[in-house]
Amino acid sequence: MSRQTSLAGPSADTDRDTITAGEIKVLLTRGDTAQARERFEELVRNQQQRASRIAYRYLRNAADVDDAVQDAFVKAFVHLPSFRQELPFVVWFTRIVINGCLDRLKAKNRSRRWVVPMFDSSASDRDFAEQQPAKGGTPETALLAKERQEHLSAAVQRLPERQRTALILGVFEGYTAKEISTVMGLNESTVRVHQFRAVRSLRKLVGNDRWLVEQQIDREGVRQP
Repeated sequence: MSRQTSLAGPSADTDRDTITAGEIKVLLTRGDTAQARERFEELVRNQQQRASRIAYRYLRNAADVDDAVQDAFVKAFVHLPSFRQELPFVVWFTRIVINGCLDRLKAKNRSRRWVVPMFDSSASDRDFAEQQPAKGGTPETALLAKERQEHLSAAVQRLPERQRTALILGVFEGYTAKEISTVMGLNESTVRVHQFRAVRSLRKLVGNDRWLVEQQIDREGVRQP
């Protein structure tokens, strides 16, 4: 699976984050917690936007996203001494973000036995996932485009957990199959199977708006394994 430059997946910048994470790990090992916290702010600045975008695709609520990302950074700092530098920091941290989001969803499902709306339409919600400028046209056209994107996002939420993660990371975030396999703990061929099944399911779920799926997968070229 090739990654296009227009996508927001891991890049050369993340290699510097891996080096920074290794240096912070050394500081923590030496007991220099204050300096380690100061350096960790670099990772927060570099990773916060990507983490928020990924979390939003799972949680669909700005307040929950803020909490989830903050918790993920705390967990990353606490567990940084166990970080292995042969693994890119962004991949390691993405796994923490996703696991935290899934835990929140499971907890919410346990506490709520009734149907929970897929989207929070309150004015305070910030759409991390669909921050795309309108390409001209009328307000009605922009509203229709937004509704169709929400239709697609709602369909993504209905996918099985592994299919959803493989699709979000590969199609929406531009991670390679190898990177996704590390995040999910699966081999690359299994990742591709989950992606293919996810796309096939989405085409059925979105019905007349299936062109939205084609528009997204054209960027990554998800094909039958």
